Amino acid sequence: MFDTAWYYGPDIPNQLLAEATRPYADDLVIATKLGWEYDDGGRLVAAHTPERLRAGMERDLRLLGTDAISIVHLRWSSDRSVSVPFRRALAAVIEMREEGMLHHIGLSNVAPAQLEYALTRTEIASVSNSYSVADQSDRETVDYTARHGIAYLPWLPLRTGSAEQMRRLSAWGEAVNASPAQVALAWLLQRAPNIVPIPGTTTVRHLEENVAALNTLLPEPAMCELSAR
Repeated sequence: MFDTAWYYGPDIPNQLLAEATRPYADDLVIATKLGWEYDDGGRLVAAHTPERLRAGMERDLRLLGTDAISIVHLRWSSDRSVSVPFRRALAAVIEMREEGMLHHIGLSNVAPAQLEYALTRTEIASVSNSYSVADQSDRETVDYTARHGIAYLPWLPLRTGSAEQMRRLSAWGEAVNASPAQVALAWLLQRAPNIVPIPGTTTVRHLEENVAALNTLLPEPAMCELSAR
């Protein structure tokens, strides 16, 4: 799976992805996010109206050079209620799926109530929220998605935590011969079977280090200590 990172803006990641992977393999899953865009001043602003969502969808299709995207996440703002704008935005994404512009719908930066509402309207393939050793506030959503067979894609999985959390990561890294980052990713992978971390990276070395976390097995005491609130 490739995730086009919203915080870099869509153009460059989508262009690089298209250059690197076209023609697309049948089993390639491309996941994008709609709901935010950069204004003329370079600031990231919400774009939740049906018109802005459709414009973003058409832009992503054009940049990726495809007729449909595997998974499109509706990325929401700090408003965590099931508001009229949320319902309208979700309806717009459902409509675009019915038109064949995307195959599956995901949600990002949403609260449990918004996820539960969305499931009354459509199937949800994945949820992408902030979750890590340093930020475990979304544990309710993690457990809910695990119970319902929904993929959970934590963004900022390597978020820097407190000095105590870093001490724990370093200590367990020494114990299992892994870096603190690998321990943080291994904790996520063992936290729930539906978790698919999406760490950002700018070097091949970091990419290889992140992938190696798949081979890092944390003992139960490590899982308990790192899960401590």
